[in-house]
Amino acid sequence: MKILFEGTAGPYGRPAPGCGCASCSRPALVRRRPARIVVDGHPLPPEGCAVVTPGGERLLYAPPGSTHRDGPEDGDVFDAVLIDLLDRPERLGGLRRRGLVGEDTHVVAVGIDHRVPSDTELERRLALWGARAVPDGTVLDAREPAPARPPQPRRTLLLGGSRSGKSAEAELRLLAEPEVVYVATGPSGGDPEWLARIRGHRERRPAHWDTVETTDLAGLLGTARAPLLIDGLGTWITAVFDECGAWEGGAAARERVDARCDELVAAWRRTRSRVVAVSDEAGLGVVPATSSGRAFRDALGRLNQRLAAESEDVSLVVAGRLLPLPI
Repeated sequence: MKILFEGTAGPYGRPAPGCGCASCSRPALVRRRPARIVVDGHPLPPEGCAVVTPGGERLLYAPPGSTHRDGPEDGDVFDAVLIDLLDRPERLGGLRRRGLVGEDTHVVAVGIDHRVPSDTELERRLALWGARAVPDGTVLDAREPAPARPPQPRRTLLLGGSRSGKSAEAELRLLAEPEVVYVATGPSGGDPEWLARIRGHRERRPAHWDTVETTDLAGLLGTARAPLLIDGLGTWITAVFDECGAWEGGAAARERVDARCDELVAAWRRTRSRVVAVSDEAGLGVVPATSSGRAFRDALGRLNQRLAAESEDVSLVVAGRLLPLPI
């Protein structure tokens, strides 16, 4: 099966004519024509389709707006999937979960447009999702081996302030995985504003992700088989302070908090599962006015440092922008 990518952009091309957004205005932007795909000399319909060639090769074409974006309910693995990944990339995770995308499947992004801010960011996201973009005019032979999916760091720590985008970045890392366990460490009841935040996070997550509400992070890190998304360490420390009576409990209670942190760091070091954890960068605000507030800030700051030292990947998220923190 020979696939010709005459165009790979959204319906208006890239950049979109007359669009003044920051993405379309970048001078070094790779220009792309509206998506048009030709397979063995036959153009694919613009609304998308699933194709089986006379030789038995299978292709899924799911451009923007396609009713085929979620793929069939079952069937054999596809040789090639050409899919709009800028709209709900978790669909790729769903295809993997159902066994329709495998290690040998060519996964190519189509419908590329200003929903991604730059070509650098496009490449970064596609590498996270095990996909790639190709220039207009590329011819792909689906019988050739697909590029190996790049390895991802086993332990990732994402730091940031409130509303910095750190949780969204953490979810981005795992959206195309077939299985993910979302670990919620915060309280499930109480303040209506807090419940609204939890509801917003739940609605944003893929439906096929499992959710576990627990403060036993050490135990979970030791038994997990699917990738973990821990959101987050700030609420975990809050719960541990509650459990240990450490807000006003004196030195003995704070020692119990330290022991729980030691347990978590040891489990983080030993875990064999892929894990992405979100934590608050506690040292950028004002000095807390109370002794308990300062103890909380110090405990979280020390925990962040210790987990960072045991992580392959650490980044700071500011205003939705990712700042890698190399060693």
